Amino acid sequence: MGDLHRRHHNSLLAAAERRLLVAIAARLPAWVTSDGLTLLALTSMVAAGTAFAWSPGRPWAAAAAISALTLNWFGDSLDGTLARVRRRERPRYGYYVDHVVDLAGAAALIVGIGCSGAMHPLVAGALLVGYILVAAESFLATHATGVFRVSFGPVGPTELRILLIAAAVRVAAAADTSALNVGGTIGAIGLLGAFFVSTIRTTRALSRAEPLERGGQRAA
Repeated sequence: MGDLHRRHHNSLLAAAERRLLVAIAARLPAWVTSDGLTLLALTSMVAAGTAFAWSPGRPWAAAAAISALTLNWFGDSLDGTLARVRRRERPRYGYYVDHVVDLAGAAALIVGIGCSGAMHPLVAGALLVGYILVAAESFLATHATGVFRVSFGPVGPTELRILLIAAAVRVAAAADTSALNVGGTIGAIGLLGAFFVSTIRTTRALSRAEPLERGGQRAA
């Protein structure tokens, strides 16, 4: 079965990351499966959220968060690549499960950051709302246009993980939480901006694809 949609992924690290993932997937032992990698992605993101909740002033918790985010990258980035390398794609199953896991993992992570005290709960809540809006618009746009946008401009999932790793170091090292609140606020605004820009772009593209003649009738 072929892909259900075309992927659009042009972040800063996308090309190099793609080559690395294919090389890793080709060398993984047979007992490593796509479903196992997806489960690893979910559990490691929950672990990262838990580590963030414990991390203020605790270097060991920051190290745990960084390790969990690295494992999340491994599982989340490789599950689909492994299926394609082994020619065992299940496009509808994979698309659905992968993104349900992404939503659950993101919620666990952001709740953990909000519980840490290093970020105001309202800022963490705004981040979560922004993420859900962007994710929902992306899923709807994929269904309507057949193109799934993995990245927005130069930023994709891997770049976001790098920013989160920097945040974990900051939370562990600094008692001052202002930087995290500022960063979280900027992140929330960026997500909301991406939501509105993508919504307008997709709406215009669909309007051009399905024009109306005068009088409200759809053009042939």
